[in-house]
Amino acid sequence: MTSLAPLLQAFFTDRLMTQRRASPNTIAAYRDTFKLLLGYIDERTGKAPSSLEISDLDADIVTGFLTHLETVRHNSVRTRNARLAAIHSLFVFAALRHPEHAGTIQRVLAIPTARVQRKIATWLDDTETAALLAACDQTTRTGRRDHTMIALAAQTGLRISELIGLTIADIHTGTGPHVHCLGKGRKERCTPLLPGIVAIVNVWITEHPGAADDPLFTTSAGRPLSRDAVERRIRATADAAATGCPSLAHKHVTTHTLRHTAAMRLLHAGVDTTVIALWLGHEQIATTNIYIHADMTIKENALAKTTPLSTSPTRRYEPDDTTLAFLASL
Repeated sequence: MTSLAPLLQAFFTDRLMTQRRASPNTIAAYRDTFKLLLGYIDERTGKAPSSLEISDLDADIVTGFLTHLETVRHNSVRTRNARLAAIHSLFVFAALRHPEHAGTIQRVLAIPTARVQRKIATWLDDTETAALLAACDQTTRTGRRDHTMIALAAQTGLRISELIGLTIADIHTGTGPHVHCLGKGRKERCTPLLPGIVAIVNVWITEHPGAADDPLFTTSAGRPLSRDAVERRIRATADAAATGCPSLAHKHVTTHTLRHTAAMRLLHAGVDTTVIALWLGHEQIATTNIYIHADMTIKENALAKTTPLSTSPTRRYEPDDTTLAFLASL
């Protein structure tokens, strides 16, 4: 038996599932990474995945795979770095079990992550949010579901994985209405719900009752929505809303845009960034600072509070020496 196959099996069953108790999303992301990597090696070298040794996954192969992701598959730098993080995790695990491959492991672990260009967060103002909600055709089941889903996401700032993972039992509409979710790193959190959102969600649950552990948002066939399905519905709704709200045509509206929208509404209401970080489930407060950078209103208010320096203009320096004057003219 080759050395790579049992290592991969132990990595997923012992390391991820048993020791780290990784979420299904994490396991799926790691699985996809190694399916792509092994497929790339098979295509390049002709070696079947079941016959590969750990030494076959050297730094050159891994670097070539990362380049392949960006140039051929046109993945983003963030996706490239996420794939590399999965590979690094495997090789950290391999270092404990296969010291005889220490050289190969060390060289792969030395592959750095790529620098990411940080873009200004895209968010929707109140007019754009209202147009997005109004674009949902509430005469149909799909439109009513999309309206409830978008309204909930824009108010709570749930991640897409948290949104599609909601069950009927996660919605609490009694005293202290809130939504309960399991976020990144298996961290539970509760987010308060406004009365308007409570009314919208109550109507949806009344229309589609079910067991407590049934998904809150489903397809017409009753299956849970996938990530791609949610994003497609939001893009389609944004395209429809753009006819009446032209500013939406210039924005790439996604579930994460709705998350940014919830954060910016809190920021404009004067809520402290530490509270916003708790609201969104951010691990570090620095992550929440992207909303301060994105908000021109905060910067303009800060500029308005500053006092211009009382300095008088000075005349341009003119050298007296002819040689300096010549050099300055060059």
